[in-house]
Amino acid sequence: MITYNTDGVKMPKIKKRDTTAWIRAVAASYGKKVGEVGYMFVDDEKILEVNREYLGHDYYTDIITFDYDEGDVLNGDLVISLDTVRTNAEQFGKSYEEELHRVIIHGILHLCGLNDKGPGEREIMEEAENRALALRNDRKG
Repeated sequence: MITYNTDGVKMPKIKKRDTTAWIRAVAASYGKKVGEVGYMFVDDEKILEVNREYLGHDYYTDIITFDYDEGDVLNGDLVISLDTVRTNAEQFGKSYEEELHRVIIHGILHLCGLNDKGPGEREIMEEAENRALALRNDRKG
């Protein structure tokens, strides 16, 4: 089950049923099933608080992924700052909706085992994000 919640912000305008089906399709392309995945949409202050408390990082970020996977079943909590998503969309010349979906799937790709911190990993992650976004666009018809 995939859940979508907010803390201190309005729920973004995402089509939950379509987004859930898309997430499941992307996970399946990596041989994974979706178990319990929870999205929490927050503001910059809340994500900074989470980053400090759980990771010891003192900076803003667009997403924090907590991975509780069991074998091929994806389980995790994904905390997304809508403020940072909006800032990044402006900075990268993307629509807010596209950037939000990129971040939504970025967390799932982490749960699927992709990383983006080591040498060459960011390029692999970006390619995977682009493939996933293309799949989403194909599904929208």
